[in-house]
Formats: sequence, C-alpha cells, structure tokens
Amino acid sequence: MAEIEQTGLLGLDFQELSGVVQKHGQPEYRAKQLFEALYPQRISSLDAISTLPKQFRVALQEEGLEIRRPVIEKTFRSTDGTIRYLVAMPDGETVETVWMPEGDGGEAGDGSSADESDWQRATICVSSQVGCAVNCQFCLTAALGVKRNLSAGEIVGQITAVLQEHSVDLERQRVNIVFMGMGEPFLNYPQFMKAVRLLVEGVGFPESRMTVSTSGIVPRIHDFGGEAVRPKLAISLNAPNEEIRTSIMPITRKWGLDLLMQAAREFPLRNRERITFEYVLLDGVNDSANHARQLVELVRGIRCKVNLIALNPGPDIPFGTPAESAVQTFQSVLVQAGIPAFVRRPRGRDIYAACGQLKRTAG
Repeated sequence: MAEIEQTGLLGLDFQELSGVVQKHGQPEYRAKQLFEALYPQRISSLDAISTLPKQFRVALQEEGLEIRRPVIEKTFRSTDGTIRYLVAMPDGETVETVWMPEGDGGEAGDGSSADESDWQRATICVSSQVGCAVNCQFCLTAALGVKRNLSAGEIVGQITAVLQEHSVDLERQRVNIVFMGMGEPFLNYPQFMKAVRLLVEGVGFPESRMTVSTSGIVPRIHDFGGEAVRPKLAISLNAPNEEIRTSIMPITRKWGLDLLMQAAREFPLRNRERITFEYVLLDGVNDSANHARQLVELVRGIRCKVNLIALNPGPDIPFGTPAESAVQTFQSVLVQAGIPAFVRRPRGRDIYAACGQLKRTAG
C-alpha cells in the first residue's frame, strides 16, 4: 500500500512544523506555538490559533495547510455507557472509534455499567486503517476488506475528537488508548508509530497508557521491540495450535505460529511488563479444556497474561458464542497453570461496538 501523502498540518511533528515555519520566514518559536495548538490544546482551525500572526495563518491556508481534523459523523450509545462513533476523514472515508467509560471492562468483570457523566477513567479504542486486510474469520471488520491506511494525523485526530467530545482534561482524568479498532496497526507501521510519538510528545499520553494489538505481523513485532517509545504489546492469538489458527486467521500461512511465538519470546519486555495474548473463544472450535492445556504449553516461559473474549456475534459470522461454563473452565485451566487469565466482559455489544464487531455502518 502506498505511503500516505501529508495534506494538512495535523500529523506533522515538531521538526516538520519547524520546516513549515522556516519556509514562510517566521521565527523558530512559531513552530512551538503551532505544535502546542495542534496537540496539547487540540485547536481545530487555524483562525482559532490567536498566537499566530494573521498574515502567517492566511499564508498557510493559501498553501492548503489547514488543520483538517476528523469529524464525528454519527454517535451510537450502549446501555452500558459505551459510545461508538462513526468518524469521517477529510476525504469522506469513515472509520469507527469507541469510547468506554470506566476502562474497557477487561479485568473487572463485575457487570456494572458506567455513568457517562461521572467517569473517572476511560478507554478509547482507535482504528488504524479504513477496513482491514487480515481477514480473521470471526470478525465483522474483515468483511470490509481494506481501502487505505490512515495517516498519523487521522489516527491522532480520532482521539482528539473524542477527547473534545467529553471535555477531557488529561491532567485530571485517566484515559487509556488501545489500537484495537478497525485495521491491523502493524500493516500501517510508520504512520501508527508516528501517531504514538505525537500522542506522547504532543497530546500528553504516557506510553504506559497505550496498548497495540497485532494479529501477528512478525517482522514488525521485532521492529516494535526496538522502538525507544512504544505502547504495550498485545498479540491476537485465538488458537492453541497451527491447524486451528490457520483455519480462522489466514495470516498464519505467511507467519506461522512457531515464528510468532519465537518473536514473542524474544520481545524485550520492560520491568513488570507482560505481553497480552488475546484469545477469542469460538464454540466448539478452540474453547475446550484440552485447547486450554495446549495454550498453557504454547505460552509457557513467556511473561504474559491472557485475555479471554467470548465471541461477540454478528451477521454472517459462522461461529457461535461458547457457554459461560466453557469460558470459566478454560480460564481455570490457565490460572491453575500459573498463567494470569481474565475474561473480558463485552462492552457495547448492543451497538456493535464490542471486539470484532466494528463494521463502519450507520446503524
């Protein structure tokens, strides 16, 4: 897929903004003013950046360097407090971004709902591509195929749009980011990593509050381990052996389970950091106690935890959701083997906002 052409200010880093400032004969400190307006201040139009001279703002506009933030086009609210946003990009393409108050529910499992007006922490689930090319057989997004990558500005812009929607003050309120929306982040690696750096250096997110999920793009996992600034790593595993994984995740044919697990074992973890293995349980396919025992052996020796996700159903998905008793048995096998395992309760399932349900539709 071709590299994305930068067509606006949003997504430019400080060095690139310095180049713009120099080109227009402005003093260097204008780059800092631009950077702060774009990212920490989250200003949406050049005309609103009062620190910049009007002549400079007009010159930027004449050059076509507007801010061009993504815009929330439609909003869908779940009974549990989750909100799914249909977000329109400057060229009209749309993706979905999800707001989950009180975290993503990953390890709480208490069934409580969040009061949108009284949240203390939240998670934003972010898309990295328009559609997805990986074609996992249990995911609605796979049916879309992939249309294009998102730019760093479009990735950051999703987040800032949602932050503005909820009047978030990052100094007072805790927000986590999970790159687990539409698309495979590691198939859009340069733009994804640029977005991460802008979020850390500009918007103000600690890297410790970000997690990226990959279906298993092995070369990029190795690259990711060498990054100076990076989110935590989650690997969408979903199977305890090669045969099952190939049948439900065709990407395994390119990077087999042996290569994937080798990359996981070699990944340079920081102090107290664990790799997260995500495992979608499919009724009668990968959810038996024997499958759990195979999974124990597969991840043995890796500092990790396992997030178990009972399949979130959808039209034309050829799999069923396992019984709660099967999920509990699977979890027990892992825990008894000394592997931290958590059952992620579904968030926003009633509005197609849960894991694997994002499908870029209006309803």
